[in-house]
Amino acid sequence: MKPCGTYDEFYSQDMAIVRTRFQWLMLIVSLSALFACPLFLSDYLISVINIIGITIIAALGLQILTGYCGQLSLGHVAFVAIGAYISSMLTYHLNWSWLAALPCAIIGSALFGLIFGLPALRIKGFYLALSTMAAHFIVIWLILHGGTVTGAQDGLPVPAIDFGPLSIINEQNFFYLIIGIMVITTFAAKNLVRMRLGRAFIAIRDNDIAAEFMGINVFYYKMVAFVIASAYAGLAGALYAPYFGIISTGHFAFIESLWYLGFLIVGGLGSITGVYFGVIFLFLLRQLVMIAGPEIPNIIPGLSESVMPAMMQIFFGTVIALFLIFEPRGIYHRWEMVKSSIRIWPFPY
Repeated sequence: MKPCGTYDEFYSQDMAIVRTRFQWLMLIVSLSALFACPLFLSDYLISVINIIGITIIAALGLQILTGYCGQLSLGHVAFVAIGAYISSMLTYHLNWSWLAALPCAIIGSALFGLIFGLPALRIKGFYLALSTMAAHFIVIWLILHGGTVTGAQDGLPVPAIDFGPLSIINEQNFFYLIIGIMVITTFAAKNLVRMRLGRAFIAIRDNDIAAEFMGINVFYYKMVAFVIASAYAGLAGALYAPYFGIISTGHFAFIESLWYLGFLIVGGLGSITGVYFGVIFLFLLRQLVMIAGPEIPNIIPGLSESVMPAMMQIFFGTVIALFLIFEPRGIYHRWEMVKSSIRIWPFPY
């Protein structure tokens, strides 16, 4: 539904992501405000935004795979780990620059995604989820038994990112790098799902048998979805490693893969914008819990501080369950309903 007075004369207008002057204005204002954040926010808040940006990049890939193509993955964080370790090993052991290692991390993660996506030819649903979960533990096992190459249990130091004389070493510099890449990858994902490729993904998600009868090569497009999702994860991993300065398998616990699915459920499956809603909502909720958590034992005297970590996990699980029950289509669907109501107000009939 378009605002009153907005109509299409050409197909290019109908396909445009940003349609009206007001939308262009809001986009420019939003991007300007976003990139001005380091000028007035503290280092702590900028660090939170940086982590959100990296998470959004990885979650965009999972949205393409699960939200658009309908392939459930429980091992997405393993491909983030692959990208992180490939870029780290090249920069640490071979003294490559980060820019040179970045394509290798993306391609390496994409190849692993292709390999672990092969079971999609024969299985789907719950069984595919189990095979991707196995991929996570295989990758972690390889890292732990990689000796000095991967750092094994001790972790692997990661050199700083250098662009000639400029070193990316503080939160502000990382902010512009991470958020710049996040904007570019979001634009790429938005266009990808509107292309023929994206329409094929949606057809497979809705009914893969009907899609095959329509002439869609189901196995090929499933493989492409796995490759794209893994490439996004590899890019996020290549940013994650130098941001923290050292990586180990503890950074890529299996629970993180479940959190990525939680982001999509809360934000809305099958929506690029929903990735932003889900990641930002749960991260802000996590920050609120971290601030209020230590005060809960003072409010409830019988509650020990030792049980608080478990209580926090229960709390987040409950939030996701409530979304599944009361808002299964996520925050994005509610946002679309609000926008539709505003457009026809005050004439709802």
